[in-house]
This record gives sequence, structure tokens and C-alpha cells, in this order.
Amino acid sequence: MNLTNYSDCFKQLGWDPFFQQYFQALAVPGSEPARISSEFKNSYKVYSRYGDLTARLSGKMHHRADMEIGRPAVGDWVIITAHAAEMTCTIHAVLPRKSKFSRKAAGERTEEQVVAANVDTIFIVNGLDGGRNLNLRRIERYLTIAWNSGAEPVIVLNKTDLCGDVGAHVQDVEAIAGGIHIHPVSARERTGLDALRGYLGRGKTVAFLGSSGVGKSAIINALLGEERQRTGDVREGDLTGKHTTTRRDLILLPGGGLVIDTPGMREIQMWTSEDGLQDAFSEITTLGKQCRFHNCKHESEPGCAVREAIEKGIIHSSRLGSYRKLCNEIDYLDARDKNSTRLREKTKWKKIAQLSKEINKRHDS
Repeated sequence: MNLTNYSDCFKQLGWDPFFQQYFQALAVPGSEPARISSEFKNSYKVYSRYGDLTARLSGKMHHRADMEIGRPAVGDWVIITAHAAEMTCTIHAVLPRKSKFSRKAAGERTEEQVVAANVDTIFIVNGLDGGRNLNLRRIERYLTIAWNSGAEPVIVLNKTDLCGDVGAHVQDVEAIAGGIHIHPVSARERTGLDALRGYLGRGKTVAFLGSSGVGKSAIINALLGEERQRTGDVREGDLTGKHTTTRRDLILLPGGGLVIDTPGMREIQMWTSEDGLQDAFSEITTLGKQCRFHNCKHESEPGCAVREAIEKGIIHSSRLGSYRKLCNEIDYLDARDKNSTRLREKTKWKKIAQLSKEINKRHDS
């Protein structure tokens, strides 16, 4: 991307008064804004008024990212000093985010991984070609995190050309979607895409999330009108896709709007609050207020409105099972996070005490 008009460049990339106020407040001399478009191991690509620049963190920023604030994510607005002749720049700070989609990072440590930042809409993409590409329990998990992100979740059902009864699948998804928009599309046949383009106005950002093989990159290629993103076949045994997208990319569409393509996620570990859970399971939380006991767990308590709704066929029992499972996961994560915070504080103050002891020892000698 290379936009010569400074103001037009940033508006097209999603710049607005929200980011402007924080940029002015930080007032880093000789700096300007840019937006993270790709993330690598030790560097980034950013969109700037000079075009695409290779970016690295400043020394101070690198230290703070490791110790306090985390690293920039794709979609972040950052403050840079540009070295236009070399097409490089230095990142000094990350501006506050309007939204972020986060999950627990892989591994044993309780850490947040920001998948996409400053997103207006999240497309939760599923495939209608059979196998595991349409999984209602996985959709519930995505929705729980998406509701907590600050972005609007939308469900996209791709590969309608390979499905004999699209309407039946839409009804199944509607039962768990809580009234959010559901769009059946076919990236291969270019059908249903106008509904998706409605979310991609000038300066608007949409993140594509979903498992490998559901056709995220294929939809983006259809919206772009060119084969820019790599796509791959799915395995015949379980119709699971190969990981053709290996990193997150922020892509500027020719007609306006931006999309974030993401690698397929084999698992989505929770990183959210109970608010996201209440939005994703609104019918259970609403009925829960009618239970006889305010702390009803919807198990065997008398006067449980949720259990009564299940017995009457208003709610499927699988919804309550998913709700309980995600509640337990959020509670466990919260406990792990609190314990990790205590350990970090203990380590920090231990180092401070050691340093103080060394200073006093040198002073006494």
C-alpha cells in the first residue's frame, strides 16, 4: 500500500478521533502513527503514509512488552519513527485498543494471546461440507470470547455449494446464535458475498476466525477478486483443512475496508469474563433470574427455571452442558491468573529486596 495523501491514508486504515486523542496525549517527538499489518518472530510489517515498512520495537518498548504490556498485535495502531529511505521504522508505543479478540496462549502459563486488535466485526467462519467443519459447541466457544472482545460477532456458513440442506444447518446454528446475523455463502461460486461486503465500509476492519479448511482465505480471495491468500484442500477422512495460512495479515481491500486473515485454530482456550458467557448463553442467564434461588446451579435445585425449560423442550440440554463446561473453564482460568499474578508480584518484590540489600551493603562498606 502506498497512499500519498496523509489524511486519506489513515482514514482508510481505520484512524479516527479515538486514536487521535491518545496519539496527541503521548506526544512523542518526531513520531507518527502506523498500523500493524503482519507479525513475525522479531519484527513486524506496518502500514504507514510511506507505504509498507518493516518495523522493530525500540529497546524500551521491547523491555516493556516483555515485562508489562505485551507485544503489539495485528490490527494495533502504534507510534513509530520512520526511516523512509530504508523503508523501516521503530515502534515506541501501542495506542489503546477499541477492541481485541484474545485467547489463552498455548502452553501451561496463564497468558493472553491477542489474535486481532481494533476489529469492528468478527466473522466466525464454518464449513457446510460435512466432517468437523460445522461444530455447534465450537461456535459457542467462539461466540463467548467474541462477545467479550468489543467487536460484533457474525456467523458465516461457507461452502453452500457442497451442502444439500443449507436451511436445516442454518436453523441448527440459529438455536445457539442468540439472534446474531448468520450468512450462508459460497466462496467458490461467489454467492452470498454482498452480505459480507456490507460490513466492509471505508476504514472498517473485519477479522476472519475459524478452523482450518472452512474457507476463510477463499472468502477473502473472493472479496479481493484475486488469488492473494493461499488456500488448500481438506483431508478426505475428516474434511479437516491443512494450515495454508501461517500468520495473521491485515489486508486492505480495493473497494474499502480491511480484513484480517488468521491461521486455523485447532483449539480456542478461553480468555474472557463471565459477561461474554452471559451474552453467548443469553437464554440461560435470562431464565436463571427466574429460578427460586439466586445462586441456582441448574442441577437438582427446586424451582429451577432452566431445568424446567429443558424438560419442556424450550432449551436443549446440550446448551446447559456447554454453559457449565465454559463456566468451569473460566473459573479455573481466573484462579490460575490470580495465582500467576501473586507469583509475579512475589518474584518482583524479591528482586527489589535483593537489590536494596546490595545497595545498603555497598553503602555500609
